Amino acid sequence: MSHKGDFLALLKSQNCHIQLSADDLNSASLPLGATGDAATHQLEVAEGTTVIAVRYQDGILIAGDRRATAGTSVMYDRAEKVLPIDEYSVLAISGSPAIAYEMARVLEHSFQYFRRSQLQELSVEGKLRMLSRLIRENLPMALQGIGGVIPIFALYDLNHPEDENGGKIYFYDALGAHFENAAFAVSGSGSVWIRGILRYLDRWEGGPLAEMDLQRATRTVLRLLDTASEYDVATSGYNPKSRIFPTAKVITREGIHDLPEQQLDEIYTEFVDVDYA
Repeated sequence: MSHKGDFLALLKSQNCHIQLSADDLNSASLPLGATGDAATHQLEVAEGTTVIAVRYQDGILIAGDRRATAGTSVMYDRAEKVLPIDEYSVLAISGSPAIAYEMARVLEHSFQYFRRSQLQELSVEGKLRMLSRLIRENLPMALQGIGGVIPIFALYDLNHPEDENGGKIYFYDALGAHFENAAFAVSGSGSVWIRGILRYLDRWEGGPLAEMDLQRATRTVLRLLDTASEYDVATSGYNPKSRIFPTAKVITREGIHDLPEQQLDEIYTEFVDVDYA
């Protein structure tokens, strides 16, 4: 059997298994022969938060803040957490960017391979199961607390009639089980502050979220990310000095496109960063 280009598959075929304990991973960041306080040094791994997906009248709006943290340190303030996988699928990540980026790369290549070899798109269920398998295979790392990924997967199903919204939102648990939410999904450390707000908005305030136009949906999502940044130190808000905006993409029947920074800036100025003095 050929394993060209897949080193991990080659190792598995030869019954080679490598397991690292938490102590092994911690010591990997130490100088040779380190003892004392250095021996108890913990491996710091960057983590990303917070992401949100909302169904609006034309499709899905999916967004995320830009901060990556390691413990109490801000590692990076321009992280990309909303990753296009194919023409109609987006993965929004929370947790370890290193693991999540690799998952996104594997998904992208797998979807492309299926499309080119079978001359058709992989089914929605096939895409969901493929991501479930990647999350499940990452469980040992997640249990060690250094590589957990809890993503949101959003896509547009072209098999829906043109007069219906084919946008779909799925969220996952650490074991790879996936669940569909018709209205919204949130993940990351800031999600605890905004999940209840979304439920309130969808149930009582202004009608169902799925009836929002893009302007209102964007305004709602940016306000929620700003709210999360107020209460969760791992979530960043809009940084006007550095011109750092959240990443925001929409998925419709026409495909995926980014919301331009100029549009986000106008919404922040008029509806989010309001001076009440």
